[in-house]
Amino acid sequence: MAMTEVYKLEINPVTRIEGHGKITVMLDEAGEVKEARFHVTQYRGFEVFTKGRDFREMPVITPRICGICPVSHHLASAKACDDILGVTITPAAHKLRELMHMGQIVQSHALSFFHLSSPDILLGFDAPVKIRNVVGLAERYPELAKKGILLRKFGQEIIKTLGGKKVHPWHSIPGGVNRSLTPQERDNIVAQIPEMKSIALEAIKLIKGYLEEGKEEAKEFATVETAYMGLVRDGNLELYDGNIRIKAPRGRILDEFDPKDYLKYIGEHVEPWSYLKFPFYKSLGFPHGSYRVGPLARLNAADNIDTPQASKEYALYKQITDDGIVPYTLYYHYARLIEALYGIERIEQLLSDPEITSSDLRVTSKEINPEGVGVIEAPRGTLIHHYWVNESGVITKVNLIVATGHNNYAMNKGVEAVAKKFIKGRDIPEGVFNRLEHVIRAYDPCLSCSTHAVGKMPLKLELISSAGEVIKEVVRG
Repeated sequence: MAMTEVYKLEINPVTRIEGHGKITVMLDEAGEVKEARFHVTQYRGFEVFTKGRDFREMPVITPRICGICPVSHHLASAKACDDILGVTITPAAHKLRELMHMGQIVQSHALSFFHLSSPDILLGFDAPVKIRNVVGLAERYPELAKKGILLRKFGQEIIKTLGGKKVHPWHSIPGGVNRSLTPQERDNIVAQIPEMKSIALEAIKLIKGYLEEGKEEAKEFATVETAYMGLVRDGNLELYDGNIRIKAPRGRILDEFDPKDYLKYIGEHVEPWSYLKFPFYKSLGFPHGSYRVGPLARLNAADNIDTPQASKEYALYKQITDDGIVPYTLYYHYARLIEALYGIERIEQLLSDPEITSSDLRVTSKEINPEGVGVIEAPRGTLIHHYWVNESGVITKVNLIVATGHNNYAMNKGVEAVAKKFIKGRDIPEGVFNRLEHVIRAYDPCLSCSTHAVGKMPLKLELISSAGEVIKEVVRG
């Protein structure tokens, strides 16, 4: 059945998807769901308008792609610029970049869980919309809401300390970083770590209880079978700098490769109804080679976590299934909190290293290679920046594969699964609509992260009859 709305795809992959999306559900003559789609309808254009700029400007320009995870773009861009210069940055610069990145991981995961997802989890999918939001959460669970704010603030203050401000910081530059960390700044961060660990562990206990109480529904909710992709180092979870590993749905390693070679392994499928492409593993083709990224996928792709408490929790996590691979979409929240704990512990490790206060921060080079690739694990998944330049260092081509895009197939299939289970006919209870929204929230794409209206996401749900007639439309936002 043809859709009544068709989008002509004529651009490169969307860089982010702030605030613009809709869900379309198509019914057959019997009123049963035939097909459901999640559409991304926003085009940012960074791949186009950065052409002609000097590559050294990219670590300042590309963070504007996203106000929630500018650090991720900042660092991926700087790594691509390092590659163009042909340099290996100093150990101190590497550690300072990773420190900022861990601050980003912690603050973003805190935002996702405490502010965006916990109202559904703690108040219920079917709770009245007037209370199912962050304000309602704060009224019913004031101490928990406060702890979520503190955890996010902890990560943001690390970003601000190094980069001058919490949003769109400027710290990494081609060849290194532009400022060191003082002993006093280090000690101020260290003093907060015990409390932050306690908050993370409390949140992990909370989500485990929720998932155990509703175990059967949690395992069924929007769950799809895909491969999994993430960075690893010696098999361990790695968020800053490692090899890309792709695992099959039941845990067999399909490939592990240098991020610079990503074009040999990752293809991009397009559909006419979305500006967001569908990345896939080339060896299996589309859709069989579709994979997921982000916290759940990273924990599935890795073999271990090399910080003490996160490693213990990860061992329990892997016991959820017989093969240690957790496919359940709602368990993204659990994986996200394990990563937040890992981020706090990794911050502690970095701050205990004497080099963290070193002033050996930058390597210079007159070399200009024709292209550079920078890959990092953003909070939402694997982020790829690839720049091509001329002999003067002027950008001639840009390719960005952003974390949200990798999950496009899974988000669509998850929306379809939930729609088919809960939508029967033309009447749509509010709780059903919220369940469709939560499919998207579970992946924490920038659609949910960058819309700050309390308790709302700017989505449109359409029910379309088999004749192509829009029989009901529900708009949020």
